Amino acid sequence: MALMDFIKKQFIDVIHWTEDDDSVLVSRYPMQDMEIQYGAQLTVRESQAALFVNEGRVADLFAPGLYTLKTQTLPILTNLQNWDKLFQSPFKSDVYFFSTRLKLDRKWGTPQPVTIRDKDFGIVRLRAFGLYGYRIVDPKLFHSEVSGTREHYTVDDLDGQLRGTMVSCMSELFGESGVAFLDMAANLSEFGAQLKARMEPAFAKFGLALDNFVVESVSLPEELQKVLDQRIGMNMVGDLNKFTQYQTANAIPIAAGNEGGIAGAGAGLGAGIAMGQAMAGAFTQATQGAAPAAAPAAPAQSAEDVVALLEKLHGLMEKGILTAEEFAAKKAELLGKLS
Repeated sequence: MALMDFIKKQFIDVIHWTEDDDSVLVSRYPMQDMEIQYGAQLTVRESQAALFVNEGRVADLFAPGLYTLKTQTLPILTNLQNWDKLFQSPFKSDVYFFSTRLKLDRKWGTPQPVTIRDKDFGIVRLRAFGLYGYRIVDPKLFHSEVSGTREHYTVDDLDGQLRGTMVSCMSELFGESGVAFLDMAANLSEFGAQLKARMEPAFAKFGLALDNFVVESVSLPEELQKVLDQRIGMNMVGDLNKFTQYQTANAIPIAAGNEGGIAGAGAGLGAGIAMGQAMAGAFTQATQGAAPAAAPAAPAQSAEDVVALLEKLHGLMEKGILTAEEFAAKKAELLGKLS
């Protein structure tokens, strides 16, 4: 019965691997119920490596090339098996192929915001995203530390571990850098270079080389971004008195062109001017502190009076009594009295 089993057994004459999937890092050659023929051909293509493992022990590693499998080309396996120089029999061994190509455009990001201390905003939470690329440079170490005896090992199996390492390094770097959040966009290249240097030893522990690391963006969570947008808006407004005058000046020609002219928009416009002046006063008092009591100033010309006078002047301009330049000059003079 044992003799019949031996006769039925298949022998492998050619060993090679064609990568059908870019995501595969390691693939074990199908060896079930088969033995490798002495003198068989091993083909290792460019961007590949082949590793022979005997009874769980790492043996010979082959770089790209064409090999005839004999005791001379399998020195470690020969030593493990105690083969003498006359060995010419089929043998059993596991063969693992490794893809040593660059794995590019791998995405990384912070699953949760990272809390750091910022010199402008105090305590803030940041998100960061980017790309990285790596390759296997030590197949023996990768097999021992990462992939083991699995039939296939892919980039997706490894991504979780690598991303965790990146987020940890990123949190430390951002916290130590002292760079304010508003200045981080101008330092993304420098952050990427520093993070790459910090993570290279961690990748090397797995038999990997980190080829590139890019920080594409650093941002705030949505709720904090809204607060920052409000602050930016207030800075852009600047002097609320001047901002109110600017809006009023733009509104008058539009109102004059609408049905009813300036008179139709006068009440709303006057109310808007008064409200803008009240807001400007309240904002100034809140930011600079209450000013000491002063002697009452002469009352300024009311917004309603200004609108009424501008309506009359606009009518004179339409009749040709005033030129457009004269109307514009008088309008600027009247608006100046509102400040």
